Parts: sequence; C-alpha cells; structure tokens
Amino acid sequence: MITVLQILFVLVLIIIIILFVFRPKRTENFALPEHYPDLLNDYVKFYANLHEEEKKKFETRVQKFLSGVKITGVQAEVEDLDRVLIGAAAIIPVYFIRDWEYINLREILVYPGNFNMDFDQHGNTRTISGMVGTGALQNVMILTKWELRQGFINSNSHRNTGIHEFIHLIDKMDGTFDGVPEILLERRYVAQWKQLLQETISKMRRGESDIDMYGATSTVECFSVISEYFFEQPDLFAQNHSELNEMLERIFIKKNIPS
Repeated sequence: MITVLQILFVLVLIIIIILFVFRPKRTENFALPEHYPDLLNDYVKFYANLHEEEKKKFETRVQKFLSGVKITGVQAEVEDLDRVLIGAAAIIPVYFIRDWEYINLREILVYPGNFNMDFDQHGNTRTISGMVGTGALQNVMILTKWELRQGFINSNSHRNTGIHEFIHLIDKMDGTFDGVPEILLERRYVAQWKQLLQETISKMRRGESDIDMYGATSTVECFSVISEYFFEQPDLFAQNHSELNEMLERIFIKKNIPS
C-alpha cells in the first residue's frame, strides 16, 4: 500500500525535476578583454568614428550581446579579436535602434574557412563564408574566421560577412525571409522598397552598378549586400546610390525622413 510519505516523496521529486528542467537560463557576464578599445579602434571604422560617449554605448551593447550568445569554434580557435568583431558586426546595424535584441539567435559557430552545403570544410566545393541556419540549425549562425576578419581588415571593401549575416537575422525577425525588414520599415514604404530592390537587381544584372553581384541572387541577398556597402562605405554609397541610401536610413537610422 502506498503511504502518505511515499506520495509526498514523489511530489517533492517531481517539483525538483520541474525546477531543474525549467529553471531560468543564466546569462554569463561576458568580460571584454582589457585591450578591447584598441581592437575596436584598429579594426572597426564605425566605432572609431563615434564620439567618446557614443563609443561607451557601443561597448556596453557589444558586451550585452556577447553575454547572451554562445560562440563556439568548430575546428577553429575563437580568440578575443574574433569575439569583439562578432559583437561589433551584431551592433553596427542596430546601433541607432533602441532596446534591440536578436531574439532569433542563440549560438554562433565559427569555422576556420569556407564550407559547403554539407558543412564540409575540405574540398573544392567550399564557397560559403557565412550562413543563418534553418531547420536543425534554427537560431544558429555560422561565420568563418577568415572572412569575419577580412571584412574589418580591408577598409576599402564594400563587403563584411559578419554584418551581412546579421542583416539576414534582422530580415527574418518579422517572420518572413524576403529582403523586406517590416519590423523596422514603416508599412507605407514597403511597396517602394520592394520596387527599389527589384530595380537595383536589374541594374546589377545589366552591369550598371558597383554593388557586389552576389546581391543580384535574390531580394534577400540584395538587402544584405547593399546594407554591407551602406555601413562599410557610407560616403561612397550615399554618392552612388542616393535613393537606396535614403531608404536604408529610414530602416536603420532615422525613419522620419521627409518624403
């Protein structure tokens, strides 16, 4: 016969299991390396161009981001520089957006170099330098250490793989992966943005644009590629692509530009 003590024991055991399984996720207080301001100044133009008060805000947001996302090396050593650059790539696109959080990201895998669709790191079919995961890799991003660093080292390039992949996450935040960040873009501008994306892709395919041709793959890639250019070479982008520049300012910086 089951006694009252046995019933109480089972109930206590169930409560302990529930508390263990459903306990709140603890966020580690990630500490940036002591020399991180030097790393940011040396590698991140966006940060270097900020005023001192703005730099402190940037540092705080980088630290908060790195405290909440797991970064794992896959046959690659994740060094302080890599973590700082990942944090910078995450914050640059959303720096002017208050209280932004990447709720659709829990882990970043860092590969040493390019990989293929089967995630192999060897062979001649390795053409992928970054990816936002789907399916089993939902809420996971893959970055390659080489391309991550090159995006910040080459100051004359329009490209930055880290920023590119975080733009994809922003795009996905509204539930659709289509190059239209409706969570940031006012509804009245959505049709105009879609048309502008298509016009940009058409110009690229005709060879009438300095935008990286990878952006002509789809509206999804077009949004990420032009956003890289917008943040990496802002003056040149504004000069060469004034209409795109105005729309990206509506999305990322100030949305109330006079029509």
